[in-house]
Amino acid sequence: MAEEGVQDYAYAKQKAARQAGLADSHALPDNREIEAALREYQGLYQSDNQPAELRQLREVAVKVMREFAQFRPMLVGAVLNGTANQFSEVTLQLFADDPKSLPLFLLNRRYRFEQAEKRVRVGDDWADVPQYFLEVDGAPVTLALYGRGDEHLAPRARPEAEGPQRARLAEVEALLRP
Repeated sequence: MAEEGVQDYAYAKQKAARQAGLADSHALPDNREIEAALREYQGLYQSDNQPAELRQLREVAVKVMREFAQFRPMLVGAVLNGTANQFSEVTLQLFADDPKSLPLFLLNRRYRFEQAEKRVRVGDDWADVPQYFLEVDGAPVTLALYGRGDEHLAPRARPEAEGPQRARLAEVEALLRP
């Protein structure tokens, strides 16, 4: 994860299980243990670069969150939890009543972007959420567009997660203060 940029814990476990010759990934550490090991590795071997890479990605997140303020953005993922590195992307959850409002916003501001859908858990249900991929100041940015009514639904609790799972602009700005 630290050296190849794998962001998905399940995929990383499957890859590690294959490399170790295990039939499945159940014998491997849980996500909390992997994240702790990732932090330790970054502290030992990437302490010269990783903090600056994380800061740059958080600065991009703030810039994008300000520009997309009408969509009430929330930062999620490695940039929020502090494990982001040169391979990481800024991942934001956006909220809108009209699903066409975000692509129109992007087109009107002349962003070059790609679009896909991802099946995610929203509350107790599953939904296909539109994803928009763009680049801002050299950093990859993923915008996941949820309905305005989904804003109050917190992501499913992950006991392995350290710290908040989503953050508004003011909270991300606070992370940049010395």
